Amino acid sequence: MRDEVRLGDARSLRAYAHPLRMRLIGLLRGEGPMTATQAAARLGNTVPNCSFHLRQLAKYGLAERAPGADQRERPWQATARYTSWDDDSDDPAVRAATDSLNSVLLGQYVERAQAYLAARPDEPVEWRTAGGFSDALVHVTADELRELTQRIDDLLAPYAVARRGTRPVHLIHLALPHD
Repeated sequence: MRDEVRLGDARSLRAYAHPLRMRLIGLLRGEGPMTATQAAARLGNTVPNCSFHLRQLAKYGLAERAPGADQRERPWQATARYTSWDDDSDDPAVRAATDSLNSVLLGQYVERAQAYLAARPDEPVEWRTAGGFSDALVHVTADELRELTQRIDDLLAPYAVARRGTRPVHLIHLALPHD
């Protein structure tokens, strides 16, 4: 699996900006190869719908058939650990597609936070005190913000692979310039 697949044209950005497609890729990245039937059961969706969207993801290089798949059981896998895109295009169609994709992504972040809040009372105290929300107002130039974001990415990199005794945790990083 590659580290990253980069989307740059409006069509691929719009194709990825579908909530179910983003959930499917997240599922394949988090849990490994699975069939459309398995994905549908995990996501509470239908097999034909998941199958269609997996084929669409494959069309744009985000998913592929897993090695060793036979005609009876046909698992899918993500092609890369991450999906990235640039937010600096001068093309209005690309900007609109990027804005749409970022909006879907933000909606998924909010859903994750709400799910965490709903499940939080059932978490062991060690996890309730370790998780949570915070924010910081920093004063930086655009170059410093890029550097800070890179340093955060570098800091998180060693924790990207599951290890014995660990649990997956979503760290959501938003860098939002303030008025």
